[in-house]
Amino acid sequence: MFGLLEVGLLALPRLCTLGRSLHITSMRRRSKLDACNMYDKMKFEFTKENKARVESLLTWYPEAERQGALLPLLDIAQRQHGWLPISAVVAVAEVLKIDPMQAYETAKYYTMFHMKPRGMYVVAVCTSTPCFLRGSDDLLKACSKMLRLEPGETSKDMQFSLKVDCCLGACVNGPVVTINDDLYEDLTEVSLESILSDLKCGKVPPAGPYSGRCSSEPKDGATTLLIDPPPAGYKMQDLDDSGEK
Repeated sequence: MFGLLEVGLLALPRLCTLGRSLHITSMRRRSKLDACNMYDKMKFEFTKENKARVESLLTWYPEAERQGALLPLLDIAQRQHGWLPISAVVAVAEVLKIDPMQAYETAKYYTMFHMKPRGMYVVAVCTSTPCFLRGSDDLLKACSKMLRLEPGETSKDMQFSLKVDCCLGACVNGPVVTINDDLYEDLTEVSLESILSDLKCGKVPPAGPYSGRCSSEPKDGATTLLIDPPPAGYKMQDLDDSGEK
């Protein structure tokens, strides 16, 4: 009996290994099946209107340089679907006749593309040096508190996504925040909370500076071009009316 028990104990690791292998194989098959089902569910095709836009856009590029249309085509696909699933990236690659991995790497590189579901409003807070010096960290904290989100998260109702960007190209008007395609400048915690409150109510507030200035002029007023421009011909030499050259 001891011999049988000893043999059983010796065989136990092998049985465990075999069971683990069968479990892993089953999990892989199930994962592969789930992936296929998910791909079918996320199957992407351009709408009739967007197909016409794509065809019109491709006429701008020579046949050998059509891959130059990769960014605008990815943008069209994202605006149609709301974000970029793998099936949409593959569809764009097939149109341009390029390697799908090239399209995928491009989509992953640019922060304007979203590879997972996002909210209706994507709030991006700039944290580059000019905005940081003017309080962008306080804006980010205000966003997190009001939306109850951390950077990279999306609300359960799919209304808001919060993200951090490095530079939004409006350093003179910092701190700035983008909401989808619109840029909101010269913000404070109060003005940002007002903007987010409007969005929660379904109202899109006007974009631009929130400090009262028109664009990027100094906050204390203009320092140049303080007088009306001189008339045409100002300080030009008088023409010789004698007819001589």
